[in-house]
Amino acid sequence: MLFEVWAPDAGSAALRLAGELRPMEPDPERPGWWTAEAEAGDGDRYGFALDGGPVRPDPRSRRQPDGPDGESAVVDHDAYAWRSEWAGRELPGAVLYELHIGTFTDEGTFDAAAARLGHLAELGVTHVSLMPVCPFPGVHGWGYEGVSLWAVHEPYGGPEGLKRFVDTAHGLGLAVVLDVVHNHLGPSGNYLPAFGPYFTETHHTPWGAAVNLDAPGSDEVRAYLLGSALAWLRDYRLDGLRLDAVHALADTRALTYLEELSAAADALSAELGRPLPLIAESDLCDPRTTTPRGEGGLGLHAQWNDDFHHCLHTALTGESQGYYADFAAAPLAGLAKTMTSAFFHNGTYSSFRGRTHGRPVDVARSAAHRFVGYAQTHDQIGNRALGDRLAASLSPGLLACAAALVLTGPFTPMLFMGEEWGARTPWQFFTDHTDPELAEAVRTGRRREFGAHGWAEEDIPDPQDPATRARSCLDWDELHREPHARLYAWYRELIALRRTLPDLRDPDLASVKAAYDDGARWLAVRRGDLRIAVNLDAKPAAIPLGNGRHRGGPGRVLAAWLPVDPPGPDGMLHLPPESCVVLADD
Repeated sequence: MLFEVWAPDAGSAALRLAGELRPMEPDPERPGWWTAEAEAGDGDRYGFALDGGPVRPDPRSRRQPDGPDGESAVVDHDAYAWRSEWAGRELPGAVLYELHIGTFTDEGTFDAAAARLGHLAELGVTHVSLMPVCPFPGVHGWGYEGVSLWAVHEPYGGPEGLKRFVDTAHGLGLAVVLDVVHNHLGPSGNYLPAFGPYFTETHHTPWGAAVNLDAPGSDEVRAYLLGSALAWLRDYRLDGLRLDAVHALADTRALTYLEELSAAADALSAELGRPLPLIAESDLCDPRTTTPRGEGGLGLHAQWNDDFHHCLHTALTGESQGYYADFAAAPLAGLAKTMTSAFFHNGTYSSFRGRTHGRPVDVARSAAHRFVGYAQTHDQIGNRALGDRLAASLSPGLLACAAALVLTGPFTPMLFMGEEWGARTPWQFFTDHTDPELAEAVRTGRRREFGAHGWAEEDIPDPQDPATRARSCLDWDELHREPHARLYAWYRELIALRRTLPDLRDPDLASVKAAYDDGARWLAVRRGDLRIAVNLDAKPAAIPLGNGRHRGGPGRVLAAWLPVDPPGPDGMLHLPPESCVVLADD
């Protein structure tokens, strides 16, 4: 077996395998690389020592059995016997479901989560979007401080556990997308700087020195990240990647890393014969993120749309602090704008940023499925002081309205785990740092951050307290109680409509029409022969919908949260308080 490591500044390198140090030789074909041939099999422990220093894990480690600080282990990916034949699922028409392995169940493992996948198949979602699974310190955490970008967190079940999870999902017709973090690595257990210039002081990010995408040595760093991304898709048969915070990838090269990654993913997709979409998280409001490479864009396949979320959140809750201030003055007008032109900030002034922000979307050329729409995400819940979900403060009727706008809207819809039944368990920020100084810094920083916004320090959950993670685990018993069971049935009904009605999957963003009244708190959206109306007010609403296109009448009710009659001859829809309806033209 060939062992290899990139260490361009090292004067010598050694492989430690099965407790024995063996010298490595410079690779004459690849400057900076060291290699050694040795007999090894699945599970054998190894590491690398540079210049007689300590043994450290392989930067390209496929497994860290003892966590980020331990030795690496060989993984034989060919040894797993895949059970399910799988051709993949396209992103157009998809319904995503964001899931955190560590809190989806009390057990917090791949196998326990896999046992619940039948629920998602019954719900009607098509893609499970896994939060990061790379190794991180301790047992429990969000996963965004992962290291060893080719390996799988051992407490979740390691490489074999992830394969069993994906295999089970595919057997149920569910695709699996994985969240990967290329903009930074966790501070604890991150040994990359000891091997080479993986980071650069040329740029700085909220996490410190930037990942080196454009400074000297960046060719190998980009190859490292790209190789990791393709390994997830190939070795674990994953169906796509969600790319965390791509706006934090500092990259001044003419050919950007994201374009390289997009081209490589498309090439692998063609080779494997199944779709491999890349979904970006970006706060730039820039349509070029998902514009095809041949048209001057980065070529990613979709991007999260926080503007839609922020408008929806302010409309539902009335909150106006922080970045919600940009959307709070007229949230239903903002919803109408985002549902017809994708971004709220398309060159408009952002009071939160103190400058103009965003770029217009050419709706005639931008397919609606390239934007992901949602009412809740791990970020939008977990980055609140108490990690409270919408269900903690909203009525079932308002939750139903949020579901209607997400699941019948033009964008690719995404749910956050438990949302489908209005889970009232919080989802809080939790860590399990093994470094006491880092643990205290995180705890203090969290309390200082929210203390500046008026929260008492003692009210902020301690991220290191095991109870914080325990509170964040889903309570599956809620699903069988009211009002949760009724809300779950509503989600199933809406997803079934999306699956069966072509108008709800129409990618033509230019064809979406919207009317609203911010004072009366109603919004009506037309999608082909369908009309969706929501009344967020505590009073009944009279909504002028017109008489429909066809001579048969003003419409019929396809789905309604509360009993409602179709519009009368005058085209007026009388919608009960905090309720919603989906209508079809006769």
